[in-house]
Amino acid sequence: MASNGQPQSDPYQSTIAPGGHVVSNLPSPARPPARRLTRRVAQLSAGLALYGASVALLVRGGLGLEPWGVLHQGLSELTGLTMGVVSIVVGAVVLLLWIPIRQRPGPGTVANVFVVGIAMDATLALVPDGHGLTVRTSLLITGIVLNGAATGLYIAARFGPGPRDGLMTGLHRLTGRSVRLVRTAIEVAVVATGFALGGTVGIGTIAYALSIGPLAQLFLRVFAIPSAGTGSTAVAAGTPARAILRR
Repeated sequence: MASNGQPQSDPYQSTIAPGGHVVSNLPSPARPPARRLTRRVAQLSAGLALYGASVALLVRGGLGLEPWGVLHQGLSELTGLTMGVVSIVVGAVVLLLWIPIRQRPGPGTVANVFVVGIAMDATLALVPDGHGLTVRTSLLITGIVLNGAATGLYIAARFGPGPRDGLMTGLHRLTGRSVRLVRTAIEVAVVATGFALGGTVGIGTIAYALSIGPLAQLFLRVFAIPSAGTGSTAVAAGTPARAILRR
């Protein structure tokens, strides 16, 4: 399907990063060299685990969560399930919403559903609540930075978007509305719902919203994997219609 005269990106190779930034769609070889594939799998695994751990640090900081974390915490308070289990259930439900909007998951999409939730619960079991403003602020800052690094790791691996990102890109494609508008609408809805259920909204939520886009852009460049035969790396562009290649 085309949009503005340009072909749509393959969801296995293109992902919207936080803040509406698009990762370049570059052709991948049918049989990538073993070392490149190993690196991609390692980045995906590390990125997803780190993402779950970073959200847990935000929880322990108690100064406010990222948007979907607010919803997960609110549902956890309501159901008595752990945040990790709630994250897995919500991820699976969101993935089902891909069916009517005809999104195609990649292997990283399925891994995202489970690994993030498992890593989140494991970290929550190991890290106690922060006490005192200094400790809580440190947990907040560390959580946000690690979340940006995790985003760069798993998106640069190019194994498919996470369920929530795929919902956003699918609605963007289906409605023709801007990525920023679709993302904002979804995140306002999940934050409002999560807050009503008891999720934590605070200065950390605002700090996350303001910083995660630039951090994701930075770490996408740090962890970009060169494409076979070109030496180019895929990094983020500012608009869905354009991608930037850096050598």
